[in-house]
Parts: sequence; structure tokens; C-alpha cells
Amino acid sequence: MAEDMESKDHVSSSALKNFLAGGVGGIALVFAGHPLDTIKVRLQTQPKVAPGELPQFAGTLDCAKKTVVKEGFRGLYKGMATPIFLATPMCAMFFLGSSIGKRLQQPQNPNGELSNIQHFKAGMVAAVFATTVMVPADRIKCLLQIQQTSPEKAKYKGPLDCAWKIFKETGIKGLYKGTAATLLRDIPGNGVYFMTYEIFLKLMTSEGESRADIGPLRIFVAGGFAGMMGWIPGIAPDSLKSRLQTAPEGTYPKGLRDVFRYTIREEGPKALFKGLTPVMLRAFPANAACFLGFEMALRFFNWISPSW
Repeated sequence: MAEDMESKDHVSSSALKNFLAGGVGGIALVFAGHPLDTIKVRLQTQPKVAPGELPQFAGTLDCAKKTVVKEGFRGLYKGMATPIFLATPMCAMFFLGSSIGKRLQQPQNPNGELSNIQHFKAGMVAAVFATTVMVPADRIKCLLQIQQTSPEKAKYKGPLDCAWKIFKETGIKGLYKGTAATLLRDIPGNGVYFMTYEIFLKLMTSEGESRADIGPLRIFVAGGFAGMMGWIPGIAPDSLKSRLQTAPEGTYPKGLRDVFRYTIREEGPKALFKGLTPVMLRAFPANAACFLGFEMALRFFNWISPSW
């Protein structure tokens, strides 16, 4: 039955399987989505221009073109080493948190079906788990992405150099700059993300099918649309996060509140939605790849060791 989506091969999979499968999904997500993520960050953090002056980037295509012309295609992949290195623990924690969130809501029936609201809550739990790795990874990634100078003149030579210099200048708190903004983005965003994924899977499941019968194409489509929907509540906080994490120390003494006040005062509400186009263009393939990688890896682990 379509209503039996939460079949044993999914919900009752161990936390370890969810952790490992999440790592596979994370690597797939980074490879599929990083170039558009670079464009998004550059659009979000480009400096304000005076009246009559042209902005540094006119839009998504202009940013992509100028990046490739000036830095080559490698410029679109700046900062990718950090999310690739941290993709496994980050998405592993993400899907681990989701599995724990599900289990907390069904202690008497671990194989029972969850409601849409329960999937939303599981996504919120996942966001809290992932934040432990997400924030420093995003901080380093964003700083590397906005560097548009030659390697010889760049402040940061790579992710490890960036992390070390941040730590020397501001300590561990510098690596976790933007935590509040990340939670503001990810708690509602990931709630919508997981809930939408399950809704789309149910809509695409025929009568008599179980979750194990759902093929890669349907998983890919459900994951893609879930990614796009998850960004609807997340784009404005993400814009604030990018500005906060890339600003020089002392620019925003009160953190997120100062970023919000300054952005609204100087550029208006529309500034909160800079980068929306590359976000949505990236959201479908990146999150489709993430869920496909996760689900296929989870099925593989269930196949090789059903008793985990």
C-alpha cells in the first residue's frame, strides 16, 4: 500500500546506516551543486554600489561569465574542498538527526507511518545535529568563495589555511560565526525539506507499492522538488548568514541583528533575496543527487547487512 511508505527497510534502519548513507548523499550533493553555490554567495556578498553605478554582477549568468573569464572554470569550484571534506560528517549528522527525530516520535511502533508534521519535526531535529559541522564548513567555504584575486594574492591558500587563520584571529568562536543565522535558515528549511520529500514520494507511489519499490528516478524527482521547497523559508536567513560570515571582524558588533538592520536600511528587503536564482537552479540537481545517494546507499547497507 502507498500508505505503508515507512517500511521496515527505511525507518528501522540503524542510526549507523543512516549516518553512513548520509555521508554518501552529502558527497553527491556537493559535486552536483557547488558551482551554483559559489555564484549564490558572490551575489549575496557583492558590495553595495552608489546610485548610477553598475553592480559588480548583474545577475546569475553575468556572475558565472565573469568568474569563468577571470578565474577559469576552477573559480566556480572555489571552496569545494571544505564541503567535500566535511560532506560526509555533515550530511551524516543530518540524516542521523532525522532518523533520531523519527524514532523519538514513534517509540512504540518503530515501523509505523509518520504524519507530515512529524516529518517536519524530524527535519528540524536534523538541522540541529548538522549545525555542529555545518557552521564552520559554511564559514570557510564562503570566505574562499568570495576570493576573486590570484592565488598569489589571496589571503587564504585553502580550507586548512583559512580555518587556521580564523582560529588564530578569533578563536573557536570565529569558526562558529553565523550559528544563529544557520539555525534560523535550517530549522524551518529542513523541516519543509523532509516533509516535502515524503509527500512527493507518496504522490508518486502506486497502490500496492512499498518504499523499496520506488525507483531512482522517482527518488531523484522527489529530492529535487524537496530541495527547492526547503529553500523558500531559507533564502533570506541564508543571505544574512553569508554577509555575516564574510564580513571583517567588528563590522556587525551585534551579529545577526546588525546584519538585518544594515541590509534593510541600505538596500531594502529585496537584498534578502539576492542569489535566489542560483539557489533554485542549484536546489533541484543538488538535493536530487543527495537523496538519491542516501537512499541507494541505505538500500545497499540493508542488503549487505539486514541485521545492523
